[in-house]
Amino acid sequence: MLRLLTPSCAWVRRSGAATWRPSVGLLSPGCPRIRQASDAPQHQSPSSESLAQLVGVCSMMHLPLESSPEGLDATFIGVPLDTGTSNRPGARFGPRQIREESVMLGAVNPSTGALPFQSLRVADLGDVKVNLYNLQDSCRLIREVYQNIVAAGCIPLTLGGDHTITYPILQAVAKKHGAVGLVHVGAHINTTDKTLGEKIYHRTSFRRSVDEGLLDCKRVVQIGIRGSSTVVDPYRYSRSQGFRVVLAEDCWMKSLVPLMAEVRQQMGDKPLYISFGIDALDPAYAPGTGTPEIAGLTPSQALEIIRGCQGLNVVGCDLVEVSPPYDLSGNTALLAANLLFEMLCALPKVTTI
Repeated sequence: MLRLLTPSCAWVRRSGAATWRPSVGLLSPGCPRIRQASDAPQHQSPSSESLAQLVGVCSMMHLPLESSPEGLDATFIGVPLDTGTSNRPGARFGPRQIREESVMLGAVNPSTGALPFQSLRVADLGDVKVNLYNLQDSCRLIREVYQNIVAAGCIPLTLGGDHTITYPILQAVAKKHGAVGLVHVGAHINTTDKTLGEKIYHRTSFRRSVDEGLLDCKRVVQIGIRGSSTVVDPYRYSRSQGFRVVLAEDCWMKSLVPLMAEVRQQMGDKPLYISFGIDALDPAYAPGTGTPEIAGLTPSQALEIIRGCQGLNVVGCDLVEVSPPYDLSGNTALLAANLLFEMLCALPKVTTI
């Protein structure tokens, strides 16, 4: 069973007919129907010609809300967790604000020619019902939900949440696909072994993933890494595992298209996971994050990285570390929503023109 938070109304089927009932015994005007997989034509973002941007219950890109991944090719799903963060909290509010800022997005990507909704059946599955009082239990809940999503043949695109969530997601993805390649974009390498005796939090996600054989270490690239450290060589562990570490200063003042050409060759046609921490970007563009570092990537470089993965065997993506309380303008979440759309456009089988 998927442990998801769903709206307070639902459609149920009895003897082949669809019947509406409020799940909490109250009629909620404006509450959307949770569509079943048979509603294929409606699994797309409506155009601004048919729906005002601020009308309706908030879902990612105004997509239909589903209670099951069955019949879907890809899904947006939120993980509102921030109890694994080491500095500023607030990422638990990330999924909600990313959805709010996604209302301006259209269904076509003119820059890449991608037509995701003509190629894939996509919906919003709501949020994982995490346990904010127990981080390890939250990891279990996340893993169980994602195992169901992946088993259904559906590609998850995750709205985070702090970077802890990538670890249980990778557990679920690797259960089906085996060890996966990784394009990790972020300010920090997240390969710490433990802190204050704890081995699970957002700075340990990739260390635990290596420990459990979830990553194909020869196909791991970390881009945008920077910041001060308590040791002289903070990247030693990553490089000793075979990771390619691309420091932020190696990206300054240049296009990342040549880099991504090398990454594409390195990844080949094997399964690949994309994990994008919004702190990869300079805080001038994305101040709403828990662990900001100066002199980061630009939004255009972020687009080059994601678009550089187009056509690869991407089996899952996440966008994490958005902390809305530290950006009252909403620009960080707006940027995150756009990057998630770009990830959708980069998925396999997406038609381009």
